[in-house]
Amino acid sequence: MKVAALSLLIGSAAAFAPATKGPTSTSLNEWTKSPRALPFGSAPPTLDGSLPGDAGFDPIGFSTAPFASFNNPIYQEGNFMTDLEWLREAELTHGRIAQLAVVGFIWPALFGTFPGNENFGGADAYSYINPLEAITKVPELAIYQIVGGMAWVEFQRVIRIKEQGKNRVVGDIGIGYPGGWNPFNLNYSPEEYADKQLQEIKHCRLAMIAAFGLICQNYNSGTDVISQLAPAFAAPEYAAKAGYFLPQGI
Repeated sequence: MKVAALSLLIGSAAAFAPATKGPTSTSLNEWTKSPRALPFGSAPPTLDGSLPGDAGFDPIGFSTAPFASFNNPIYQEGNFMTDLEWLREAELTHGRIAQLAVVGFIWPALFGTFPGNENFGGADAYSYINPLEAITKVPELAIYQIVGGMAWVEFQRVIRIKEQGKNRVVGDIGIGYPGGWNPFNLNYSPEEYADKQLQEIKHCRLAMIAAFGLICQNYNSGTDVISQLAPAFAAPEYAAKAGYFLPQGI
């Protein structure tokens, strides 16, 4: 699991590279020494700290590659995000999905599931708290609803990418950002808004690692995460007896 987590960190290095308006490519001999993320190594000059969460971590150099134009049907020369902004857009999108996934792994076992219906998949269609098992038990129409909802959000994001062009507000899906749907009337100062962006990107990164770990552990154990955590907080039987300080048999 440690090796897998390390591989995920390295493999998602591109996502950790925030967007800037600076250069989109550089040579290895231009890299600066001692990035802020690590006490050793180097970081490309494209990571100048202009976006929240930029800690100079890009050991493979993804932030120097022209990803924005690579196999991208909505790319418009001269009126599009920079390569780094395109990578940050991907990081936010994946991180938000990962946050929903982590909640989906934990919520059913803690707070229960939706009631089923005899005429729609059966009374126990939604009673499974093991996520990898539940996805094979729910009605297909429920899966299509989830996919349809995700597709609609993604479609709205693509529309905004085209409309905003090089002035794109990275991660904007029309909810909560300035000018978007704001049901809670959020009104942050520039400093507060930057702090919220930093909080989001940190949560996104943590959630991507957590989702990967939850999926692997769930697949390996065959049970939900809450059922695995519960025994860790239970004292063994011998511990409840006065004078018993060692496991039985010792």
